[in-house]
Amino acid sequence: MYETTVLTMPPDFEGDVVATLLSRRAGSRRAVLYLHGFTDYFFQDHLADHYVDGGVDFYALDLRKYGRSLLPHQTAGLVRSVTEYFPEIDEAVRIIRQDHDELTINAHSTGGLIAPLWADRVRGRGLVQGLVLNSPFFDLNVSFPLRLAADLLKTPLSYTSRPLPVGVSTTYGQSLHRDHHGEWDYDLELKPLGGFFVHSMWLAAIRRAQRRLHAGLSVDVPVLILSSAAGLRVRDFVPEAQSADIVLDPRQIARWATSVGPHVTCVRITGGIHDLVLSSEPVRKQVFAEIDRWTAAYIGAVRRGPAHVADGVRPHGYQGKENNP
Repeated sequence: MYETTVLTMPPDFEGDVVATLLSRRAGSRRAVLYLHGFTDYFFQDHLADHYVDGGVDFYALDLRKYGRSLLPHQTAGLVRSVTEYFPEIDEAVRIIRQDHDELTINAHSTGGLIAPLWADRVRGRGLVQGLVLNSPFFDLNVSFPLRLAADLLKTPLSYTSRPLPVGVSTTYGQSLHRDHHGEWDYDLELKPLGGFFVHSMWLAAIRRAQRRLHAGLSVDVPVLILSSAAGLRVRDFVPEAQSADIVLDPRQIARWATSVGPHVTCVRITGGIHDLVLSSEPVRKQVFAEIDRWTAAYIGAVRRGPAHVADGVRPHGYQGKENNP
């Protein structure tokens, strides 16, 4: 069903590194590249179906130390900086652009933090034509003491692989997996119900990346940011967990949306969960409809030429100020 390409990367502090690029073709010059979140890997076949059925070639990248790319000697998800992901994104984009004239990145959660930082780095090169960010990890949804502790990770502790003594919740996993309260079947070895351990090194890397975004990026392509309309904090599973984001706070996502660049559209999805494309069927249909409408209006307008933009095909969205930190 998918073609698989293993990308061999230079070794990191734990040794050998690979990333895994999956692809399904529609015979198109247009493509999308999917980037997953934390404690995640690509398993959303219905997302690939949507793009391929719409005539867009679909690619997904299992980043280093996740999913199909996790090697026996590695600590799941552990990096010193999110910039360590840039080489495999560079290589995936190089491969895709050999056969495609147009590329959009669709990224979820931690992938939604990595993607705009990468796009800001390569701005002006025309490598991608747009970003779709699904519940991007723009801030920590934690109490003030935990936030303060995270921001103090500037000592040698933050450069060790020591797990932090934080509780593990299985609520989100239970809301997704069909063996519990959800409808989805995926590998619980690759995406455990309770998530990966949170390490001080990883948390310090995430906070540096978030501070960089908060200071203001200048991503030079249109960006669609999607989030749930509601957030919810729960310790144990409740039915409401399947109609709200129980991982991130959508208000924080909206707050930082215009820090990505000057051309941002922000859409809140009623009934959406953290990974919006794993929401209930009526909700995910709305998510796909929003992506299609935005793509036709912005990416399609660029493809058809400036006259179509001038003719009023632009949807209304939040317009960010260009920030140059």
